[in-house]
Amino acid sequence: MAEKEIFQKMIDEAIAAQRADIGVIKEKRGGEFVIADALPYVNAVKGMKAGPGQSPEVISLHVDSVVAHFEILRDLTKTIRPEDDPFVEHYQTPPIYEILLEEDPKFKEAVDKFIDQLKKERAFIQREAIRRYGGWYGPIACVSFATEPGGTASVVNKILLKTDIDPVYKQTILAAKSWGMLTSYGFGAAFIDAIKAGKTAEEATEEEIKTLEKVYTTPVEAQAELMDAAGMISFDCREYMKRYKERMRGTVKKALDAGVNPANIVVVPAYCVGDVGHHISQSMYNTAKDDVVMAVMEATTDSLESTLRTGLREGVYKSEWDVLRASRCTGAPVAYILEKDGFTVPMIVDLFVKRFYHYTQYPEKTLVGELHNVDFLDMLVRGWHILRKKGEVIPGLKVDLSPVDANEVLKNPQRYAYPGCAITVRLSALMRLADFPCLLTSEPVTATLCTNIVALHPKDPIAPVKIYKLPLHEEIFSTILLGLRKQEWAKYI
Repeated sequence: MAEKEIFQKMIDEAIAAQRADIGVIKEKRGGEFVIADALPYVNAVKGMKAGPGQSPEVISLHVDSVVAHFEILRDLTKTIRPEDDPFVEHYQTPPIYEILLEEDPKFKEAVDKFIDQLKKERAFIQREAIRRYGGWYGPIACVSFATEPGGTASVVNKILLKTDIDPVYKQTILAAKSWGMLTSYGFGAAFIDAIKAGKTAEEATEEEIKTLEKVYTTPVEAQAELMDAAGMISFDCREYMKRYKERMRGTVKKALDAGVNPANIVVVPAYCVGDVGHHISQSMYNTAKDDVVMAVMEATTDSLESTLRTGLREGVYKSEWDVLRASRCTGAPVAYILEKDGFTVPMIVDLFVKRFYHYTQYPEKTLVGELHNVDFLDMLVRGWHILRKKGEVIPGLKVDLSPVDANEVLKNPQRYAYPGCAITVRLSALMRLADFPCLLTSEPVTATLCTNIVALHPKDPIAPVKIYKLPLHEEIFSTILLGLRKQEWAKYI
């Protein structure tokens, strides 16, 4: 009975977060964003409570972070310009991480040892940075939540394997730059900027090492300097991080005293705040002005909720992990929409991979440009596999695709193009969302479910995810990417 109660709670809280976002966006799209618009999401988060067997300290890390984030932002600014909104998720982990450094001197010693080892890995760092610069790994999310080849977490993981420190501190350092967003920095950026500026590879490697050291030793200042360089002007990020640190210190200390793994402490407060000022934001209001784009997000949300609640009603879930796995069903309705315009998932993966290699020539291409494209493709491939497995996202649970067929906009594309030739309307909406798939994947749902799982297992680190991502779906990978076999690829993680 307690298990079913937890499953129900997880689904209710996750869907409440998603619906809050979708509701605000549907109402406000095309208008001007203000911070106060995100209040429905904040209220949904405030409804999260510790259930049977859950750590209240973990739930507090999530709830207190969202409330502090919202209230501090609302006090510092009325709105956030689109260019600045991707960073709102990156001001939480630096203060949390610094609190851990201040509260635990042994963690500070461990970080110092990690930095010493990092400085010894010049050849490795240079090699990986050159590979990133040249596109050797193909399209990846360089600040991925998983340890994918070429990503920041994978580079850090390789260095930590050679670092003689307590495993818990290794977990914390690694988690901090995965689901925990320890600054906006992605591995290789300083190296690439230096190379573009005319410096030698050796000089560029020195820049990279200095930047990584700053990220892991003084992350609050490192993040502020990154924002200065990025021209972030919507609010004073230094003041934000100062206030956030003050607000969250008590919550962090309670979690530490309760025995929560610090690897979870650096993760939980960050991933949940993005709906305030990023998913509910001016950029999203602009994106969702298009009726077909909005319809894709609505139909996917309807499919997600129906599928999750069907699994609960039919008793499919055997553990909390099954609920999380079931939430990954969203790729199926998106792949289904794609196929309605006569496109297949392998066609789209092929297009984006070819685009990546062509785009590497462009000076204006940024290191993280393909980050969300990769998330989108990862979701699509997942959905493709679900559809090929008779529609089951987990054994015994089929994804409900009926909301796609029932959606008035999606079943009438002729109303949004030249009527007789409206055969790429839905694809064009998906291509818009390929740059902004946050409510398709869905981030608020994943964040809420993961917090619930951490609350059940507070001592076990949940991040980074130990999975193969997009490139290792062999049916696609073997034909259009680098030709490495799955077992060979593992050595690059």
